[in-house]
Amino acid sequence: MGQIRINLETEFPILGQLTFFNHAGVSPLSARAAAAIADYAQHAMSRAYVHADWYRRVDQVKDAASRLIHAQGEHEIALVANTSTGISMVASGLDWQPGDRVVISNAEYPANRYPWEDLKRFGVEMIEVAQQPDGRIDLEDVIDAINDRTRVVSVSHVQYASGFCIDLRTISQIIHRAGGYLCVDAIQSMGAIPVDVRTMGIDFLAADGHKWLLGPEGCGILYVHEDLAELLHPSVIGWMNMVDASDYGNYRFEFQPDARRFEPGSYNIAGMVGLGASIELLLEVGIENVWSRIEALTVHLADRLVNKGYRVFSPRGEGERSGIVMFEPPYGRPRPDQIALDLEARDIVIVVREGRLRASPHFYNTLAQIDALADALP
Repeated sequence: MGQIRINLETEFPILGQLTFFNHAGVSPLSARAAAAIADYAQHAMSRAYVHADWYRRVDQVKDAASRLIHAQGEHEIALVANTSTGISMVASGLDWQPGDRVVISNAEYPANRYPWEDLKRFGVEMIEVAQQPDGRIDLEDVIDAINDRTRVVSVSHVQYASGFCIDLRTISQIIHRAGGYLCVDAIQSMGAIPVDVRTMGIDFLAADGHKWLLGPEGCGILYVHEDLAELLHPSVIGWMNMVDASDYGNYRFEFQPDARRFEPGSYNIAGMVGLGASIELLLEVGIENVWSRIEALTVHLADRLVNKGYRVFSPRGEGERSGIVMFEPPYGRPRPDQIALDLEARDIVIVVREGRLRASPHFYNTLAQIDALADALP
C-alpha cells in the first residue's frame, strides 16, 4: 500500500469521538467536505450568489467524479439527488416494449429493484437471480438469465447485505453480446473499491455520496456512456436539461446531447461542494491506496471474528471482498440487534442488516479500532 500523506486525525475528527464502522450506511463528512459546505453557507448568507461562480465548481466536481471512475470526461456525469434518481432515470428513459426483460438479483437494495419492478405496467418482465446461501450471486446464474429479450442487467457492484463484490466485466460482455446494457448500483463500491467504467464495460452507473464517498446525503452521480445519452429520454423535464438553457426567453425545446440532459433544474450546491471536496480527497489519497487499507482492515476483522467463534457471512474469496463484513454471533450469544446496541453504548458503531451484524470500516480507521470492536464483542 502506498503511503497516505494526509493527517487522518485532522481530516476525520470522528476518530476522537467514535469507533465508527458504518460507512455502508451514512458516513461522517470529511473535514474538507464540512468546510466546503460551511464556506458555501457563509457566502450565500452574506453575498448571495454575487461573484460566487458556483456552477464552475459544479463542472470541477463532475470532472473529479469522472476521474474517480475512469469515465471519458465530465460530459458523461450528471449530478443527481441520489442513487434511486439515477437508476430511475435509466429505467424510465429507455423505450420499452412488451416482453422486454430486466435481470436483477433477489438481494438488491430497494433502490435497484423498484424502478425496474415499476416497468411491469409496460409489459416488461423482471427476472430475479437468487442469491446463494453463502452470500454469492453466481455468475452462471446471471448469464443463464440473459436472452435475446434482455434489455438490461442491473446489479449492485457490492451487495449491501452480504458484501459480495460481483465480476461486472464478465456480465457486461454477455449482455452486450445479447444487445443489452449493464446498469450498476455503485453506492457500496464507489469511494472504496477501484471502479473503471470502461474496462468493466459499464453503460450506466449511479451512486449517492453519503456512504463510501464520504459526502453529504442527497447528492450523487449518474454516469451515462457518451454513446448512450441520447438513447434515454429524460424522465424529468426542466429548463436546465435543454441546450441554450441560459437563454431563458428563447424556448428551444432540444435536450442536451450528453449527461446534462439528466439535470433538469438548479443544483443542490451545498451538497455538491461537499461531495466534490470528498471526491478530491479520495483522489488525493489514491483509490488504490484506499482499497488496500480497507482490505487490510477487513481481513484483520474477519480473522478476529473467526478466532472469537463468530461466523463471517461475507464472501472472502479473491475479487469478492469489499468494505463490508457481515457476521453472526455464536449460538447462545445475545441477538445481533442487542449486540449492536450494547456496542453503541460504548461508542462503537456497527449495524444490523437482514438479521446479521455489519461492520464497514473506511481507510482512515485503524487496526486498533478493529481490535477494540473484536474485544468488545460478547
